[in-house]
Amino acid sequence: MESKEFNFKGVTLNGFLMVFVSMLLPVLSVWSIYKSIVLFNLDVPTWQPTCLLILGFLLGVCSLLALCGFLMLEPNTARVTTWFGKYSGTFTRTGFHWINPFYSTKKVSMRARNLDVEPIKVNDKVGNPVMIGLVLVWRLKDTYKALFEVDSQTMASGDGTIGGNTKGLMHALEAFVSVQSDAALRQVAGQYAYDDNDENTSELTLRSGGEEINDELEAKLNERLAMAGIEIVEARINYLAYAPEIAAVMLRRQQASAIITAREKIVEGAVSMVKMALDRLSSDGIVELDEDKKASMVSNLLVVLCADESAQPVVNTGTLNM
Repeated sequence: MESKEFNFKGVTLNGFLMVFVSMLLPVLSVWSIYKSIVLFNLDVPTWQPTCLLILGFLLGVCSLLALCGFLMLEPNTARVTTWFGKYSGTFTRTGFHWINPFYSTKKVSMRARNLDVEPIKVNDKVGNPVMIGLVLVWRLKDTYKALFEVDSQTMASGDGTIGGNTKGLMHALEAFVSVQSDAALRQVAGQYAYDDNDENTSELTLRSGGEEINDELEAKLNERLAMAGIEIVEARINYLAYAPEIAAVMLRRQQASAIITAREKIVEGAVSMVKMALDRLSSDGIVELDEDKKASMVSNLLVVLCADESAQPVVNTGTLNM
């Protein structure tokens, strides 16, 4: 969607200069009115004091209007201006300025904000209920979309107006971000399994995805929030766990998987050690064993090496049959 935002192009004057002018105008107004009263008492044409009187009232009205045109902007803040309801641009120049007081302005913040989304329950790709939460950094990028493309004004306050209430507007946009981030998180989490489940270790999962999952989540959020002129700076999953109703079962499954993996490593090591022992006995000519003796030795060594507890040694005082 093409952005309709543009910089304010109206007349802008230095604020400090206009402070001096706004102080001078009341003085000129009072002087003009006083001078018109004096001239009314003198033998002069009537139009002269009348003009001075009108000028005095006009100067007084201008001095009041001049007080309504001051703008002061800090870094990373902006003023959205409208001319009797028509968008007239976004004022972003920092400092103290004065513009036509008939422009309506609404202050917005362009600074980065944090949002910590509470963990929600979703179903992963295989249907397991998981608890997942995220933290994101967002900021306002397009002021036109934020104020005129979404109904942020109604969300900001009960009476449906924003005015200069920047806090109300930003809270409304934060609520919008929260709802959309919830939907994006459910969408991304439903595309991946919690873990590989020992079935397809090459498949991307929520637990092992890392930066790839975060990047996809950030892309989904930017896609959803573009309509409100909001940019996601960073989005990360900060909480991931099985839902309480299946957490205990999944913990036992993970423990069983860990035990099986450990046993596989133990057996693999034991077999290599037995093979090395038999090869060394044969190559060094220490003893010659028939097949029955080899089988018995392999059995004993495997029992010793794979046992959970230390084996009790038994000394054989007999002789080997060569």
